[in-house]
Amino acid sequence: MSSPKPLKIDIVSDVVCPWCYIGKKRIEDALALVAEVPVEVNWRPFFLNSWVPREGISREEYLTAKFGSPEAYKGIAGRVVAAAGEEGLSYHPELVKRQPNTIDCHRLIHWAEAGGKAAAMKQRLMELYFRDGGDLTDVNVLVQAAADVGLDAEDVRRRLASEEDVALIAGQAQEASDKGISGVPTYVFAQKYAVSGAQPAELLARAIRQVSAEMNAQAAE
Repeated sequence: MSSPKPLKIDIVSDVVCPWCYIGKKRIEDALALVAEVPVEVNWRPFFLNSWVPREGISREEYLTAKFGSPEAYKGIAGRVVAAAGEEGLSYHPELVKRQPNTIDCHRLIHWAEAGGKAAAMKQRLMELYFRDGGDLTDVNVLVQAAADVGLDAEDVRRRLASEEDVALIAGQAQEASDKGISGVPTYVFAQKYAVSGAQPAELLARAIRQVSAEMNAQAAE
């Protein structure tokens, strides 16, 4: 009997999306529940705020543009902070002082993928932003984050100073949008079934089992 084919899971998300931060933990918990299912996870870019300029803007300006005022966000933030806490994650919105454009973050994740470190890179960037209030518009912060997960700091600094893979990342984000993905995180199983939102780990685990079983049944026909 041939071994089951790995289930391809594309996770479309953004590093400054709090539900993506929560959703990353939930999909990882789901994968632990279905450890018997071979999977291939790919982290795909999405721009939650494509209108934010490359150099970023102040958090106050961003919250005013998106929610009407920083105060208006506080009620929403409270619910997200609580949801993150339930997953063992820390979110301190009061520490965030600058809202980044995330194309450079997505470039780092893409470059980390070559060494199998995309998930670690994404986690590091999310921790910096949500837990520590790190400035993801600061090239030194990005270079250090890359070094933290084992990438070559000087190589990353050189590549960030160029436009390498900017068009590629923009194209991938546009492709997700063209496919109708407007809310993130979105999990796409076997390039066929999509589950939107930071769903509970048990639900995601069930979806992984079902799609994997269907895929392998079709392969056996």
